[in-house]
Amino acid sequence: MELTLVIAVVVIALAFDYTNGFHDAANAIATSVSTRALTPRVALLMAAACNFLGALAGTEVAETIGKGIIATPAGQHGLVVVIAALIGAITWNLITWYFGLPSSSSHALIGGLVGAGLASSSVVLWSGIVDKVVIPMVLSPAVGFLGAFLLMLAILWLFRRRNPGKTTRGFRMAQSLSAAAMALGHGLQDAQKTMGVIFLALLTTGHVQKGDGIPLWVKISAATAISLGTYSGGWRIMRTLGRRIIHLDPARGFASEAVSAVVLYVMAIGLHAPVSTTHTITSAVMGAGATKRLSAVRWGVAKGIVTAWVLTIPAAGIVAAGVYGLVHLILE
Repeated sequence: MELTLVIAVVVIALAFDYTNGFHDAANAIATSVSTRALTPRVALLMAAACNFLGALAGTEVAETIGKGIIATPAGQHGLVVVIAALIGAITWNLITWYFGLPSSSSHALIGGLVGAGLASSSVVLWSGIVDKVVIPMVLSPAVGFLGAFLLMLAILWLFRRRNPGKTTRGFRMAQSLSAAAMALGHGLQDAQKTMGVIFLALLTTGHVQKGDGIPLWVKISAATAISLGTYSGGWRIMRTLGRRIIHLDPARGFASEAVSAVVLYVMAIGLHAPVSTTHTITSAVMGAGATKRLSAVRWGVAKGIVTAWVLTIPAAGIVAAGVYGLVHLILE
């Protein structure tokens, strides 16, 4: 039974990774597609490849997810907790994808872990959640908004006397690089979260020890799943992020992507914090768009997105707690 549950965890975790890929494909490429810097298929191919490379670039975030959110009980009980957490996260991903809301797959997973942990009377590591989740959750969108706003102001000042047509063409080319950097950061952040969950399942069953690194097969399978999900696209969310918040020009698209990529790298490599790529890029889009004029940003759409952000952790947690109770009852 334990081996069956381990296999179930791996399969469900990779399914979550796939939904993460198509749910968050918009994060990396929506701005580039909306400004016509890249065609949709070229953008998706590039994003899928960079997601794969980013997923293999480090394990800091994976270790935070695997060891820093809950102290999972050993054996079969721990595996049920992980399965419930994953189903809670997948459910919220599908709901927000259906309504075209760019919510956070990362926070859905963390909410699922916390909800299942509380339902199972596991030890929730609240200090780690505050340091590695709550503070970065508030900080990364704020830095994304302010950073994109300031970078766009600098671009407007530096290029104020340049030919507008040549400047636009130049930023369209630059967006190819900034979108690739964003996709690399997405892989560095989001694929590692799935690695962390699989690692957590292997820890609970003794297949790996606490001091061991993430096994290579876990890295490759997580990287592959998120890349395939990314290539399948997330057109509903892409329309929201690329057009409904604000109609971006290439310069503002570049500023949004460049700032978001830097935030993701600093949070992953420097602070080992699993932040939301969705929150970061959406805030950066709003920040860059606000330099046009505040009314250019569709704040009503933004309000709906922020509401989804606030609901993500508790909603995924409630679903995960319910799934845990149901599965635990069946296995007993």
